[in-house]
Amino acid sequence: MAKKILFINQEMTPYVPETELSKIGRDLPQKMQESGYEIRTFMPKWGNINERRGQLHEVIRLSGMNLIIDDTDHPLLIKVASIPLVRLQVYFIDNEDYFTKRQMTEDEEGHEYPDNGERAIFFARGVLETVKKLRWSPDIIHCQGWMGAVVPLYVKTAYHDEPAFANTKVITSLFQKQIKTNLGKNFKHCLEYREAKAELLKHYNEKFDFLELGKLAIDYSDGIIEAGNNVNADLLHYAKGKNLPILKYSGEDYAEAYPNFYNDICPE
Repeated sequence: MAKKILFINQEMTPYVPETELSKIGRDLPQKMQESGYEIRTFMPKWGNINERRGQLHEVIRLSGMNLIIDDTDHPLLIKVASIPLVRLQVYFIDNEDYFTKRQMTEDEEGHEYPDNGERAIFFARGVLETVKKLRWSPDIIHCQGWMGAVVPLYVKTAYHDEPAFANTKVITSLFQKQIKTNLGKNFKHCLEYREAKAELLKHYNEKFDFLELGKLAIDYSDGIIEAGNNVNADLLHYAKGKNLPILKYSGEDYAEAYPNFYNDICPE
């Protein structure tokens, strides 16, 4: 029986410009699918994505839920598209306030959005709620990019008793690309959901920046991948201190290295 992998990507070509993160976000799911894995792939529906060119369309049966963040209702929209020629389907998490009207991490003037933390929370919960609706239980969740960094916490706490995630292992890839500012004073409060209590976050700095977000992801992951040449040395050191399995950077040969790592984290 094919192992199931849920890819939670921050960026993917051809929907956003090519970067180290968007390229592996696009290529890895395809390569794993070609290797025999059953996959699902999610990313945010950033405002700079051209829906007509990318042929995105809304999936009505999956849309319509409201997610409450900081005591405010935020409607969840699910869109889907297929990358031509490779039969790779991509689900997009959308919301008018958080994504539709916005660029990626920064506005047109290069300033990072002050509510990037809330956007990451909405994205994470949106993905997990949608996977539940799909009645699909991943063996592995692979998070790529800081936008998915709160997923490991939610899987191991708030969603731990959900049948879809009861036996799921979580892997986090570390990349060079990072946010520069912190995620706002209210981040810990906004993150609270079910068993994901704010008290679980008390040993992290109040200034929740890229480093703290990375530590949070590492603390609740089952394995870590060094996904680039210049990932943050402090986060790598932190992961080693946790005695987690770590896959070192394997360059262009990752398509061979990753399946072995997946099998180590989630044996047959």
